[in-house]
Amino acid sequence: MDLKLIELASGKENGTVAVSDALFGVDFNEALVHQVVTAYMNAGRQGTKGQKNRAAVRGGGAKPWNQKGTGRARAGTIRSPIWVGGGRAFPGHNRDFSQKVNKKMYRGAMRSIFAELNRTGRLIVVDDFKVDAPKTKEFNAKLAQLNITDALVITEGFDEYLYLSARNLYGADVCDVASIDPVSLIGFKNVVMTQGAVKQLEEQLA
Repeated sequence: MDLKLIELASGKENGTVAVSDALFGVDFNEALVHQVVTAYMNAGRQGTKGQKNRAAVRGGGAKPWNQKGTGRARAGTIRSPIWVGGGRAFPGHNRDFSQKVNKKMYRGAMRSIFAELNRTGRLIVVDDFKVDAPKTKEFNAKLAQLNITDALVITEGFDEYLYLSARNLYGADVCDVASIDPVSLIGFKNVVMTQGAVKQLEEQLA
C-alpha cells in the first residue's frame, strides 16, 4: 500500500511512500492494544508503598497493664493497630506491578496502532522535519504548515534542536523510532513521521 507524502516546506502532497500492508494494513486488535498499553503503564509504577504491621513496629513487648483489676480494657501490647504509634491492620507492601508482554504481542499491538492511525487519517508522513535552531517558534511554524497543533513527531534519529524546540510545548513532543512507545502514540491527536522513520519502523516491526 502507499502512504501520502507531504512536502513540509509547502504543506502539500508530493508523491507517495510504498509501505508494507503487514504494518499499516492490519486490523485493529483492541484487546491486544489495551493489554500492551496497560502493561507499559504498569511498568512505570514504582510500587514502593510500605507500612508496618503490629509485629514489625518496634517495642510493645511488655503487656501495658494487668489483664484484670485496673478497670480498663484488656491490652496485650501498645503496638496494637488501635493504639497511637501502633502498627497498621492491613499494611501496604512493596510490590511489582509489571506484566509480561512478549515481543510478538508488543509488535502486533504497535502494528495495530499504526494501522489504525493511518485509517483514521491521524498519521502524516513528511519528507523531512528539521529546525535550524532550537526555537519553539520554528517548531510551531512547521506544524502550522501541516495545519495541526497537537502532534507527536517521530524522526529517524535523535535531533537535539527538535527536542529543545518542543520540550516546552503542551500537546507536542518529539522522539526517534527507537523511543516510540504505545502510550505516546495513542495520546496525541496526530502522529507526524519522516520518510526515513517510516522505513526504519518497517524494519523494526517486521
